[in-house]
Amino acid sequence: MVWDLSTELIHATVQLEQPLGDGTRTVGTGFLINAPAPDGTPRTVLVTANHVLQKMPGAQAKVGYRIANADGSWTYSPQTVTIRDPSGGPVWTRHPSRDVAAIAIVAPPEFAKAAIPANYLAGDDTFSKNQIGAGDEMMALGFPRGLAANQAGFPILRSGRVASYPVAPATVFPTFLLDFSVFPGNSGGPVFMTAMDSRRAGAADAAEPQFIAGLLTQQVELNNERLEIGIVTHAKYIHETLALLDNPAAPVTVARADAGVVGASAASAEEAAAPD
Repeated sequence: MVWDLSTELIHATVQLEQPLGDGTRTVGTGFLINAPAPDGTPRTVLVTANHVLQKMPGAQAKVGYRIANADGSWTYSPQTVTIRDPSGGPVWTRHPSRDVAAIAIVAPPEFAKAAIPANYLAGDDTFSKNQIGAGDEMMALGFPRGLAANQAGFPILRSGRVASYPVAPATVFPTFLLDFSVFPGNSGGPVFMTAMDSRRAGAADAAEPQFIAGLLTQQVELNNERLEIGIVTHAKYIHETLALLDNPAAPVTVARADAGVVGASAASAEEAAAPD
């Protein structure tokens, strides 16, 4: 059976939210990675954009798990996860220079099984090896404005084309642009590729071009107008954030530039939204 990253990531992607006490809630997106501890102990890690958690002032956030029922239906069953210590300090791990966060969690057994193996995160050579560049199509999962695909709470799948050049190496270009409709609530969602253009002669590993390219961290704005362009942080920085979970002194990359549009600004793709 061919492993379908699209379907697997749909199962691994969750809505994150925290009520703010004034009738609104902060909403974002996260996804689960299977990242065993150094001693081999199984571990499920929630990955999202750092600003999603940073904007949640309370000690606990809700993770939108979904439970499969025997009759084929699904039940939306959000559970809480502690994100701040008693003094209000964050208990998640953040990348020191990129908008990436990770926190080890205890997920329901179904979700622990759904977590994506860490080796599906793109590596330093993934883009060059697979000849990924401007115009290639990628997919993104998220909860735009806190909306789900259905009552079961599954994320909404969108697609867009790489809209900047060059897109690698990540050490020089830590982010790249993706041409798709971005809305508040999309922040932290995975951006990934599941199909290779068969016309690319000589592309390595063409039979299995499935990988997580990165996560959506911002959107592009000009004069307060959203340009429907997403800013994606390379998966390299997810790798580095996972390493920081085990070793706060692990080496990290200091990148030299960011993707962007001259004259425009980057804005958060997460905000407070009215509850349903």
